[in-house]
Amino acid sequence: MSEAMQDATGQAAEGATGDTITVNAPSSSGLFVVGSVLVALSLVLMAVGPSITPYDVGRPLDEIGVPPPAFTEWPGLLWQVVTGAAHDPIHWFGTDDTGLDIFSRVIAAPRTDVTIAVSANLASLALGTLLGLLAGTTRPWVAGLVMRVSDLVQAFPVFITGMILVTLAGRSNFTIILTLALLYTPIYIRLTRSEVLAQRTRGFVDAARALGRPEAEIALRHILPNALAPALIQASVTIGFAILLTAGLSFVGAGVRPPTPEWGLMIAAGADQMAQGEWWPSLFPGLAVSLTVFGYAAFGNGLERRYAR
Repeated sequence: MSEAMQDATGQAAEGATGDTITVNAPSSSGLFVVGSVLVALSLVLMAVGPSITPYDVGRPLDEIGVPPPAFTEWPGLLWQVVTGAAHDPIHWFGTDDTGLDIFSRVIAAPRTDVTIAVSANLASLALGTLLGLLAGTTRPWVAGLVMRVSDLVQAFPVFITGMILVTLAGRSNFTIILTLALLYTPIYIRLTRSEVLAQRTRGFVDAARALGRPEAEIALRHILPNALAPALIQASVTIGFAILLTAGLSFVGAGVRPPTPEWGLMIAAGADQMAQGEWWPSLFPGLAVSLTVFGYAAFGNGLERRYAR
């Protein structure tokens, strides 16, 4: 027993001296795995969700306001599906007051929500990293101009600004993508500029200058690739925020137009029914938004921990 305690003490002392000891927190690793699964699921549904729905997402059915089956009935219903005993597809999440199958619309919604979020994030990532590189490698007045414009964009509340811009420009998916890209670009500008300023003092940059490389080549080929990691890690979290903002804009009537399958629209449509005891039209889309945003946040947090090591 004493030998085991000595070994443990020796390992603790070794870690205290600064030697490399990697301690994996099970909770962090578990969250990263859960986040990875949720992110992968959202991307799969974005690609094939509308193609695998059991019911047409735009065609009302005769069953109006049907509640979902009780959870105690799910094993038997799953067995019917597996064995082929079920004559018609089951309304796993019930139907709304217009007869639309909620489960079909929930799994079809990522085609809209996740597509908008990913597209806006890619645009803001590309624009933000280039502007951040420009602000970190060019003349001070250029950097000052870029950063002041970024401060101006970030000075206004994101949701209010997004609602105003989408309302003025017109409610379309393309408009929402451009609006979100504009709102999230300053995040990447600041992250990239900060990392570029740190990379400029590294030895490989001085070596490239000593070889007579042009400043533009040094910035694009040597500094930028080494400054991208924080922005790429942030991208996962930003996608989650973009999904939440897209659903929020649709909820208040300033986002995606109905009857498109979209989580925010579904929550808004079912909100009035909750007062009548019909909780399922809003609950399941709300859970879908929450789990998806959590998945991207957990995935980004896991990437950040691995990068920090």
